[in-house]
Amino acid sequence: MSPEKPQSPDDRLQQEFNQWAAAGEGPKMEQHHLDITEKTLRLMDLRPGERVLDLGCGSGWATRMLARLVGEGPEGFGQVIGLDVADEMVRQARAESRDFENIMYVHGSASQIPWEENFFDKVLSVESFYYYPDQDRALNELFRVMAPRGRMFILINLYTDNPYSLQWVPKLKVPVHVRSAAEYVELLQKHAFDQVEWRQIPDDTPTPDNYKTTSFHSLDDLRAFKKTGALLLMASKPDVRVPAPGFTVY
Repeated sequence: MSPEKPQSPDDRLQQEFNQWAAAGEGPKMEQHHLDITEKTLRLMDLRPGERVLDLGCGSGWATRMLARLVGEGPEGFGQVIGLDVADEMVRQARAESRDFENIMYVHGSASQIPWEENFFDKVLSVESFYYYPDQDRALNELFRVMAPRGRMFILINLYTDNPYSLQWVPKLKVPVHVRSAAEYVELLQKHAFDQVEWRQIPDDTPTPDNYKTTSFHSLDDLRAFKKTGALLLMASKPDVRVPAPGFTVY
């Protein structure tokens, strides 16, 4: 009897987030991240006809927001691709998006994005990038699939400049990257992205006095976490095209 194949980092992520999907956590992500995501969408300057990647799309709530903004217009019919490592999240996203003709959901990894080169005008990733086991490889893949002069927006709540966010790291069941804004900027620049910038996006959703939190030591800490805000990383691909490989890689 052959020994069992050890779990890869992506396998661990898939298992964990499939459990999240089964527990109904997908829609909760919309509730927790809607305010900061709406503010990010306003900064993305989305236009009808654009092609957008929602990386780490979960149950597809942000994908659907994107699809409404890039739908049919003078520049054509925009398309949004939602990609997630958890096949159960993808299944839920497809079920909730039947009314959208301009959405396609794909099960896959950020380390090997199953899409062609130089395609996406915009990329959005909400609250998933710090989970990616190999952030360097993920950035290489994003550079590959983004169109020349395409723009990327990575929104994350876990980073060292918001010390309150570090309170919930021990509760996570999978490894995560914890970096500062400056370290992320350096990382993006290392991967040849330009116009790299960052800002903090506060969450203005009120926290009721009777709200129960298991992630923070106190409600005051939760409120301080939201006031400090999420980290939004923004970067562009230079005006260059990545040559297509001479073979199929997925």
